[in-house]
Amino acid sequence: MAIQTRVVEYSVDGTVFEGYLAWDDAVSETRPGVLVSHTIRGRTPFEEAKARDLAELGYVALALDVYGKDQIGHEERGRTNMDALKADRPGLQARLKTALDTLALQPEVDSECLGAIGFCFGGLCVLDLVRIEAPVRGVASFHGLFDPPGNTDGNQSSAAVLALHGWDDPLAKPASVVALGQELTELGCDWQIHAYGHTMHAFTNPAADDAERGTVYAEAANRRSWYAMTSFFTEIFG
Repeated sequence: MAIQTRVVEYSVDGTVFEGYLAWDDAVSETRPGVLVSHTIRGRTPFEEAKARDLAELGYVALALDVYGKDQIGHEERGRTNMDALKADRPGLQARLKTALDTLALQPEVDSECLGAIGFCFGGLCVLDLVRIEAPVRGVASFHGLFDPPGNTDGNQSSAAVLALHGWDDPLAKPASVVALGQELTELGCDWQIHAYGHTMHAFTNPAADDAERGTVYAEAANRRSWYAMTSFFTEIFG
């Protein structure tokens, strides 16, 4: 096994974005492609490591960028960038759909087998892919934000959804979990929500250690959620 990586650029409305692609070059045939959607900080080594982890599982993974190539490495601007896109969900959705299309075009990818994972803000992003009826077989949201976009009422999707959630997450309280379940039911999705007790936001990030803000790494939830994701993709990709 030899995990390879390359930078992949794409653009939307004149803004250039830069993704990070990872795959195992020991495999000659095409294989499922999985997007990795980033946290509030933008594309960082955290998402790139997840892309390589997915490549080791046999997928082709693209750690996407929705802020713009010129914003990579400027994590301090994350709040401003995220808030601007949350206020323009159609614009965010266009960037996500282009990233998915870019992944599908990569020569290593089976374009009929696409999925996505996302962390925090990225969890909201992958849920939006389902909400806009993007051609994904399934998405996994890790400690994601659940705010509905307001522009997808009446849409339908057969995609599978796995939401991996810390029950004590202050950014997605129990009422929003119930609302997400109702929304996904109305969308027609095959959905699961796994809630981890005594677990806050950002539970997959070993650097998260701020109980006052509700962002704390949880080793057990991190391990269990990744295992749940691997089983989920094995099921939906066959």
